[in-house]
Amino acid sequence: MKYAIIFPGQGSQSLGMLSELADHFSIVKETFSEASNVLGLDLWVLIQQDQDALNQTQNTQPAMLAAGYATYLALTSEYDLSPICMAGHSLGEYTALVASGTLGFSDGIKLVKQRAKLMQSAVPEGVGVMAAILGLEDQTVIKLCANYTGSGVVEVANFNSLGQVVIAGNKEAVEITCQAMKDAGAKRAVVLPVSVPSHCSLMNDVAAEFKIFVDTVKFNQGSVGVLHNFDALKATDINDIKVKLVAQLHKPVLWTNTVQAMHNMGASMLIESGPGKVLTDLTKRIEKSLTAKAILDLASIETTLEEILS
Repeated sequence: MKYAIIFPGQGSQSLGMLSELADHFSIVKETFSEASNVLGLDLWVLIQQDQDALNQTQNTQPAMLAAGYATYLALTSEYDLSPICMAGHSLGEYTALVASGTLGFSDGIKLVKQRAKLMQSAVPEGVGVMAAILGLEDQTVIKLCANYTGSGVVEVANFNSLGQVVIAGNKEAVEITCQAMKDAGAKRAVVLPVSVPSHCSLMNDVAAEFKIFVDTVKFNQGSVGVLHNFDALKATDINDIKVKLVAQLHKPVLWTNTVQAMHNMGASMLIESGPGKVLTDLTKRIEKSLTAKAILDLASIETTLEEILS
């Protein structure tokens, strides 16, 4: 069976995540301990006890990287995986790069910590928002964003699945455009509870700063190819990886295209490594012929491996 490994991004975090896996796999807490040493805070205690702190971008991003990677290490401790490729949604792209051997784990934690800091500083809290648009075709959402003529920006941020798109920008611009989406027949157009308008041009200025930091980090040629959010393609070399990571900060996430690309590469199963099952649910909407499995606990590891080996 050909399969790919996918990693969730911000929004999949939950208080107490990975607690059951940690009871069975010592590598889980060891991974969080390494991340904690880099960050200078006890990340494991934070994700188990402090929901408010966990939802702060500067903590969420390192926590999700550690969670996705720890889950992957637990899975690989049971079976020597041979995925045809990896990918991650938004922040999850960094987890994929770590799991593939392209980026060291400690360097990855440093990188996403800086990414989160810059993203939070780009737009004052309450100025920028994101909104989920359900039930419209991609081109309709793009057109309605382009039709906005008021002050501020509103742009497509995530192509999550067919009929599920996220837009981002200035608060008033997004809210006005949400009404236009409803008028055009959207089933839902709802502002999301996030403080940072990711993957839009409001991140342009900090993208330049982020590039400076990215250039200081060592990247390797990984053992598994990673499909990038920017273009749903593998990078051609290390410089291309850096370019795509910087672009991802202010360009939309092409997740629908990414899942379709994995399917076209021959994958029949996508394994979601990390808390939650957001990407598993999206996979079913994008390509019904794909099987999707979320690694949530010991039982899900066992059933996933049984299917791979059958």
